[in-house]
Amino acid sequence: RTPLATILSSLTLVSRYAEQGDKERQSKHVERIKSSVTHLTDILNDMLSISKLEEGAVTLNLEEFNLREFIQGLIMEMKPISKAGQQILYVHQGNDVVYLDKKIMRHIIFNLVSNAIKFSPENKPIEVSTGIKGNQVQINIADHGIGISKEDQQHLFERFFRGHNASNIQGTGLGLNIVSKYTELLGGFIEFESELDRGTVFKLTFIQ
Repeated sequence: RTPLATILSSLTLVSRYAEQGDKERQSKHVERIKSSVTHLTDILNDMLSISKLEEGAVTLNLEEFNLREFIQGLIMEMKPISKAGQQILYVHQGNDVVYLDKKIMRHIIFNLVSNAIKFSPENKPIEVSTGIKGNQVQINIADHGIGISKEDQQHLFERFFRGHNASNIQGTGLGLNIVSKYTELLGGFIEFESELDRGTVFKLTFIQ
């Protein structure tokens, strides 16, 4: 209900400030609406993914595609949701073509990069790297954000779990659980390294 309540209250205020000619406050509430719509979309996507996974309704559609171009396109798509001064840096090594499920890969990468954006401050880079060597595909996503405590790390992929230092950041607590299940479905595995206030790096490995 929270994002819907925010949208409704901000719409009322936008109309009021428009009548008063207060563009600064009007812009502020437009940004609140955008943020709430994004949050609501995340909730709906997560719930839909969980439902499909539980019903066994997710079927693999493996295909060949250019991983480098795929990631570059996804990064361009995510730039509008990044914070002020945040840059999403990307490097690729090795061959370009992979044989994976493009739709599932999009969900995995989108989730991890959006988390990196949410849990990092302004003016800090998000670093994405991919590499293909033989039949192995490696994808790393690193941030310089709030990090994850040792205590929280053991619960990170549990459903609805949220870190103790993330209570004031929007989220459902479902994203990483879904990412881990999708990664497993593709026959891959996920690892991570993190330190409080130093950031987190997620490492995905797939065998084609």
